[in-house]
Amino acid sequence: MAPRVLISDALSTAAVQIFKDHGVETDFQPNLGKDKDKLAEIIGAYDGLAIRSNTKVTAKLLERATNLKVIGRAGIGVDNVDIPAATARGIIVMNTPFGNSITTAEHAIAMMFALAREIPAADASTQAGKWEKNRFMGVEITAKTLGIIGCGNIGSIVAERAVGLRMRVIAFDPYLSPERAKALGVEKVELDELLKRADFITLHTPLTPQTRGIMGAENIAKAKKGVRIINCARGELVDEAAMRAALDSKHVAGGAFDVFSEEPAVNNPLFGHPNVVCTPHLGASTNEAQENVALQVAEQMSDYLTRGAISNAINFPSITAEEAPRLKPFIALAEKLGSFAGQLTETSIKKVTIVYEGAVAELKTKALTSSAIAGLLRPLLSDVNVVSAPVVAKDRGIVIDEVTRAAEGDYESLVTLTITTETQERSISGTAFHDGKPRIVSIKGIKIDGEFAPSMIYVTNEDKPGFIGRFAGLLGEAGVNIATFALGRDNPGGSAIALVEVDGAVPEAALAKVQAIPGVKQVKALKF
Repeated sequence: MAPRVLISDALSTAAVQIFKDHGVETDFQPNLGKDKDKLAEIIGAYDGLAIRSNTKVTAKLLERATNLKVIGRAGIGVDNVDIPAATARGIIVMNTPFGNSITTAEHAIAMMFALAREIPAADASTQAGKWEKNRFMGVEITAKTLGIIGCGNIGSIVAERAVGLRMRVIAFDPYLSPERAKALGVEKVELDELLKRADFITLHTPLTPQTRGIMGAENIAKAKKGVRIINCARGELVDEAAMRAALDSKHVAGGAFDVFSEEPAVNNPLFGHPNVVCTPHLGASTNEAQENVALQVAEQMSDYLTRGAISNAINFPSITAEEAPRLKPFIALAEKLGSFAGQLTETSIKKVTIVYEGAVAELKTKALTSSAIAGLLRPLLSDVNVVSAPVVAKDRGIVIDEVTRAAEGDYESLVTLTITTETQERSISGTAFHDGKPRIVSIKGIKIDGEFAPSMIYVTNEDKPGFIGRFAGLLGEAGVNIATFALGRDNPGGSAIALVEVDGAVPEAALAKVQAIPGVKQVKALKF
């Protein structure tokens, strides 16, 4: 029996034809995404669901999707899909992460030109019958400095275009290697230097806890007077009230915004300012981009439903059904080892080395490596997945080395992840026992035995009496309950590590007090 796919948002006829060419039965109802009741009524009859942004795939809807195997999102954003609910039901969720990169980058360049030459205001004035030639005195972009915050896939395309426009390009991106920066023709700088030097600033970073409000009052004040700012990434990257105040004071000469903190944006602090250009989230809105993502999602879903191939999956690595049971615990281990290292890494990563020892070396280690790299990059790049992670790492010039060898120590299987940055090298090792639970067995060469938990605290300190009591006391004062406490040290009086599972989030004030304990070198709250 042929697999059946429901298309509930608008895809092109060419995309529909791809499904048919692969022998997939297709039900094309492009307006169904707006009728959640009807969608829930019929979803149980389909193996696949192809969507754009109009269809909301909720946990309630998935309860009715008794036969659904794959959800394909034509586009990058999957905010309209309940990923955990889909994963719990074994449903693959795919997106098309690179289909609209050029379109978004071109829109940022277009916004920069519109801002520099005041094109929207000049157009409105001219069509109103005025001839205000002296009013619209723009600026050249040639020889100006463009600061790019976030030099990943889209940011790199913007950089290449800007270099071609004879701009000086500087970039802030913790994951951008010096080698990749040199290849792009850009200068890698820290954020404060970028703010100080840039005539234009364009944002191309995903929305994460670290980047939310990155253009807030403090950083806007650090920016060069007369700067012009472009945001075609995520609205929440900008404190819109602070931006409006900076525009009113003329500290910021102009702003161009394609995204807003609330969308559809009908009432926004930036609206109405004479030096602001706004568009309704058009970054990915070209015929070519919409066609590209539609064709791509049709190919990916067809390959999965007819051949079992998995591409660009948000919630599962590229592995076969036969390999899954043996790989599952080590996939979880690799992802958590990567996440551990990623949450502790704050400088550019140059190299990642993953060593597989013993029985795990006989498994499909490429899938494990993809999981580790996804875990490593996800703290700063929230939309990275296990399939796209190696590509994203390569785009940033990160070298990935994978080593397999026979068991040399106490463990039947051992995975060791080593991160090399511009300033240091950090290693973490783990294994999965017969219960399937991943465990940490070594950090920076110090033996330790701890399970991963949703909320943890990692501390490095000098091995001196009194630390444990003061540390536990501070957590108790903050109302933080300790669930488990793992300790390790290299030698008496040397360097020590504490890995602590706690019940819930730890207040920043409590972490600051722990950091102030004499002998503490680093304290970090971790989430898994």
